[in-house]
Amino acid sequence: MSVRVLLVDDQPLVRSGLRVLIADTPDLSVVGEAGTGAEAVELARAVRPDVVVMDIRMPGMDGIEATRQIVAGDGATRVLVLTTFDEDEHVYGALRAGASGFLVKDMAVDDILGAVRVVAAGDALIAPSVTRRLIAGFVEAAPPAARRVRPVAGITEREREVLTLIGQGRSNSEIAEELFITMATTKSHVARLLTKLDARDRVQLVIIAYELGLVAPAR
Repeated sequence: MSVRVLLVDDQPLVRSGLRVLIADTPDLSVVGEAGTGAEAVELARAVRPDVVVMDIRMPGMDGIEATRQIVAGDGATRVLVLTTFDEDEHVYGALRAGASGFLVKDMAVDDILGAVRVVAAGDALIAPSVTRRLIAGFVEAAPPAARRVRPVAGITEREREVLTLIGQGRSNSEIAEELFITMATTKSHVARLLTKLDARDRVQLVIIAYELGLVAPAR
């Protein structure tokens, strides 16, 4: 079955370009378009897409609030933020609101389509180094006291090590190699961290790792 996508951007040309890309891709389909956050929330409730490709800066309700409402209203719908990267200081807020990752508007076509598939499959888009730089930059802007290394209640020392490596952007295979454990054990640790820390996906685990001071912001 194809991944059902809702496109949200206040620029018709951006939506049109994405729609054309997706139309040529057999496993993806556009089920709706919205030009504002309020329209996005309403449409998401009506058509229940698998993935919402969400712009941040829009008139009225912005992409952050729209993301929060969509994620809260339907756990099956996932949000992929659309950003201009260096100009969007609000992306971190969108990730905290429940977005599963982000796209940069000038990304290669295959990367954009791949990102939609990754998020639809239930994963989070955190692999590109640009993602880690983005999250680190916003955490670094927080007061120093908020970035102190703090104890994490309810997780083991091994889970803390895994969380630190997730915060560094390591994949499961890289974590397994680093800690000399199996892939199955690594996946179990990640699953337990998601449950114990009430995190939606790996993006939120990355954010938690930075907020706890387990990973130093990039400089």
